[in-house]
Amino acid sequence: MDSTPPQPDLDWCHDAVQGVSRTFAVTVEVLEEPMASRICLGYLLCRVADTVEDAGHIPPAEQVRLLERYGAAIDPETTATMGGFRDAVEEWVPAAAERSDDWQVVAEAETVWATFTDQPEPIQQAVCPPVREMVDGMAAFIDRYAARGGLRISDRTELDRYCYYAAGTVGTLITNLLTQEEVGDHRAETLYDTAEEFGLFLQLVNVSKDVYDDYTEENNVYLPAEWLAEAGVDQERVLDPANRSATAAVVRRTAAHARRYLDDAARYLEAMPLTAGNTVAAWLVPYLLGVGTLREVERRPADALTETGVKVSRPEVFAVIDAARTAGRDSIGELRERIAREPYHETVEQ
Repeated sequence: MDSTPPQPDLDWCHDAVQGVSRTFAVTVEVLEEPMASRICLGYLLCRVADTVEDAGHIPPAEQVRLLERYGAAIDPETTATMGGFRDAVEEWVPAAAERSDDWQVVAEAETVWATFTDQPEPIQQAVCPPVREMVDGMAAFIDRYAARGGLRISDRTELDRYCYYAAGTVGTLITNLLTQEEVGDHRAETLYDTAEEFGLFLQLVNVSKDVYDDYTEENNVYLPAEWLAEAGVDQERVLDPANRSATAAVVRRTAAHARRYLDDAARYLEAMPLTAGNTVAAWLVPYLLGVGTLREVERRPADALTETGVKVSRPEVFAVIDAARTAGRDSIGELRERIAREPYHETVEQ
């Protein structure tokens, strides 16, 4: 491997976000500097861990070891380095010609880290703890289900716990960055009280809509075994056509569970400060797209169990982005209600 120390490359990091998550890329695009780069880098650090966690070709015990190496590299209290993690993960990184955008970010973990550590010290202190908590939580879940080779969520409590590690920690990361400047005790308290719920809402939307991909690509079942058992379905037969109707009811139940966090997520949006380049639009877009996705999941839950999948249409995505760019805080409730009823671009046309 090249022994030349990696150099900060902020342009590369912004381009990388475009490849790994179009939805999150929209968030970064709608932010202004310096928040755009801070969120971009924080997200990429999380994405490295997420890619390792989802890697079906890596044995569970090795996934745990790699996540532990990665977490140590991010921890300023250890002597571990990002180069050490990169060396450890090398044998599992696909060849360049076969490498996905996600794995390209893993391959360039040292570049991401060099760019991140070029940020001011307070920004690093805001980002690293929640990323380490995410990494530790992912490692713990993989280790718990190592014998099965894939996650099998047992009940609602465990589902929420997993979603906390996967996304609630991201809510804390965002809040740490939003409160770098003085925002007032009341606003800061509201933000921290609802940050976890904002993340849980978005992650539970993904759990509801991605059942097919989660099982076929990652061997994970996030629909709780307890709920499936009540519907007469074994977790290992979650995609069996014979169970389609019963499992679809559990998908709809999971979507309903996600809705429990809608109000707190809205409170989070209403409380966030517009400083350091932050904008309401950046976070309103994923929130509203989540509302639209739940609408589609509840209308056709069985599609979440097939290759067809569930998603909002491209015309609606573009209409939501346009609306979010000009929406004020007082528009959040109205937009949410309209999108919950029907596709937003259709209401605009009407």
